[in-house]
Amino acid sequence: MQRWPWQILTCSTAIIAPLLAAQPAIALEGYFQHGYGARHKALAGAGAADGRDATVIVINPAGLVHAQNEIDSAFSLFSPTREMEGSGAPGLTPTGKYESNTLQFFVPNLAAAYRVSGNPFVDVVGISVWGNGASTNYGSYTRPAPECGPNGGLGMYCNGRAGVDLQQMFLTLAIAKQITPDFSVGIAPVLARQQFRAKGLSLFAPVSNSVDGEWGYGISGGIEWSIAPNFRFGGAIASKTYMGSFEKYAHLLADHGDCDVPAYGQAGIAYDAQPNLTLMLDYQYIAYGEVACVANPATNMLFAPFGADDGPAFGWRNISAIKFGAEWRYRPDLTFRAGYAYNTPLFGSRDVQLDILAPATTQHHITGGGEWRIDKDWSLELAGMYAPETTVKGSEIIPSAAHQVEVSSEQYEITLGVKYYYDAAP
Repeated sequence: MQRWPWQILTCSTAIIAPLLAAQPAIALEGYFQHGYGARHKALAGAGAADGRDATVIVINPAGLVHAQNEIDSAFSLFSPTREMEGSGAPGLTPTGKYESNTLQFFVPNLAAAYRVSGNPFVDVVGISVWGNGASTNYGSYTRPAPECGPNGGLGMYCNGRAGVDLQQMFLTLAIAKQITPDFSVGIAPVLARQQFRAKGLSLFAPVSNSVDGEWGYGISGGIEWSIAPNFRFGGAIASKTYMGSFEKYAHLLADHGDCDVPAYGQAGIAYDAQPNLTLMLDYQYIAYGEVACVANPATNMLFAPFGADDGPAFGWRNISAIKFGAEWRYRPDLTFRAGYAYNTPLFGSRDVQLDILAPATTQHHITGGGEWRIDKDWSLELAGMYAPETTVKGSEIIPSAAHQVEVSSEQYEITLGVKYYYDAAP
């Protein structure tokens, strides 16, 4: 019986991993999702100090000590709008409003936990398969002269259909140990795979328009400390995920295609206002500014070629996010959740000409959901998210600042989760 859960998990991973590889997550905080798994999505990503299931692995592996023997799966339908609007004098990018064509994305997630008996070093072993990403796809519409030159042209950057597609998949293995009744630790090595494709950008650099994929690795670790019977602190930090370089796009992406996944960290507190009501407040930090292929300013195109160490990119900054979450365990079989998250702006007005390709403008995320424990073996979860439209305005860098550009995004997501508890007590 003890081997059976891992057979289920292996099968589930084999199914979900290709789905993650095939679907960009188009996330809310840069290319990170606002939360992972149905529980944390409903809490706006909060919960570093309140781990209750295996999905906590991504934000704080120490919280895994509270997980049961379980397999948690979640499937999200994510619908973002990504728009640009040009105005003023003719420029490289078009005048008028244009929207990225792909509007729905399917985003799966998988996590599992297994409690170990009699081991002095490990209480719980866990695994999580999760993904991040970003994608845009602008059409090949006709551009009249003098846009794109005296004869006009096609598409966003005068070279037909334009867009980028970044997909990341992570396999995280975690172990957690309760050192004392009040203090737990966790550590989680990470294996990563990411792939990238760009099209319609040959005006900037020679590109292959084909998919380039690379492997990488990283590690995260965290603690959870019960300061008082109803008050807990939790925190974790994840290293940069060191990835191989995108050689096919070495002449387009800054730092010769070297695009590591940024380091990130999250810390929070959890307060049990009532035995069945927990309030959470978290702080998250993502170090996009330390990764040149997304952080270099777009204005660098004035003095450096694309692909160089100091070549132009999206101008993404390090971002901070504040996350509030509340969980009300109304009955033993019924739980309600709600959350709100705010993150600082990812980029500013100077970078809009290239951030048409990656308009991650949203800053406010409103979430809610719940869980229904059907019986001792199964639970159903639901989560919803709305990110109101946010706009960033600026001017083109080339050919003329007289052409104004606005980029914006509004996002919706609904998530269905299924939990299976094996070896569960009646």
